[in-house]
Amino acid sequence: MKPKAVALKYDKAKGSAPKVTAKGEGFTAKNIIKIAELNDVPIKKDEDLVEMLSQIELEREVPPEMYQAIAEVFSFIYKLTKR
Repeated sequence: MKPKAVALKYDKAKGSAPKVTAKGEGFTAKNIIKIAELNDVPIKKDEDLVEMLSQIELEREVPPEMYQAIAEVFSFIYKLTKR
């Protein structure tokens, strides 16, 4: 099974919900993860969430029905980084 990855960005000044900024599988997923690691971006592994997020078009906001799952990801990141 090929690895999959999805990158999210949240800018509260520009929108109401996080956007999907990158997604891919295989080589592309590995590059997304590598870039995140090189930039000290926290990574949360959740195959089910990645599967759902990969269905969203690039630069589109996460739909409201996914807010709870995304809030859990951002909570995880906050606990790791305190920012």
